[in-house]
Amino acid sequence: MQFNNLLVDVADQVAILTINRPQSLNALNLETLEELKVYFTAVQSDPEIKVVIVTGAGEKSFVAGGDLSVMAPLDPMPARTSAQLAQSVLNLIEQGAKPVIAAVNGYALGGGCELAMACDIRIASSSARFGQPEVNLGIIPGWAGTQRLPRLVGKGKALELILTGDMIDAAEALRIGLANKVVPAGQLLAEAQAMAARIASKGQVAVRLGKEAVVNGLEMESLRAAAYEADLFALCFATEDQKEGMRAFLEKRPARFKDC
Repeated sequence: MQFNNLLVDVADQVAILTINRPQSLNALNLETLEELKVYFTAVQSDPEIKVVIVTGAGEKSFVAGGDLSVMAPLDPMPARTSAQLAQSVLNLIEQGAKPVIAAVNGYALGGGCELAMACDIRIASSSARFGQPEVNLGIIPGWAGTQRLPRLVGKGKALELILTGDMIDAAEALRIGLANKVVPAGQLLAEAQAMAARIASKGQVAVRLGKEAVVNGLEMESLRAAAYEADLFALCFATEDQKEGMRAFLEKRPARFKDC
């Protein structure tokens, strides 16, 4: 696939997807959102890719937000349509079968923070900065940031960030649970690739069902979610990977998963 605003590099069943608009700090315009939608739709059925890493071009910004030059003149209905498009893209990332790691290499603000939150794991460089500064523009987050942020950091901290528009550094993002790990900038991609390789080495049916159990279970009442988990757990026992994984453990050798 060829894109105007995305770069894709695939090696060892891991894709690195780079948002490539450094002239605008990788801000997401409508074309880039459409390209992300095409990519994350296609990657779900690509057997050569097991994990996707998302990052931004350059050293300064992951994604600085939505493109304000496009957003500023919008009337209410076009604004709603653009928010729905962005939400559909982020839902593809969150609900998709493939694990997605955000390698946050700089500013992750507004829509950039919302993109990072839609990813399964967030690894940040020590120079990364996170925030939902929309209130400074007279708006609120519109790409489901008001929903994902409290699920990650809790209601009180989410409201603090959304209502003040404050930006936080990587260390604070790690402390409150917005980032999973913080590493020096020069080690960011290597750390993300190492984690992606560990995930790619596992049985992919179990990886898919594990992600499904967490993402969908969070939206359920706890007892129903536990029953849902038990159903997915049982499904694992219909796979070759379960047989191979347990056999390999008992035989004290590495498992050779077939992802089926």
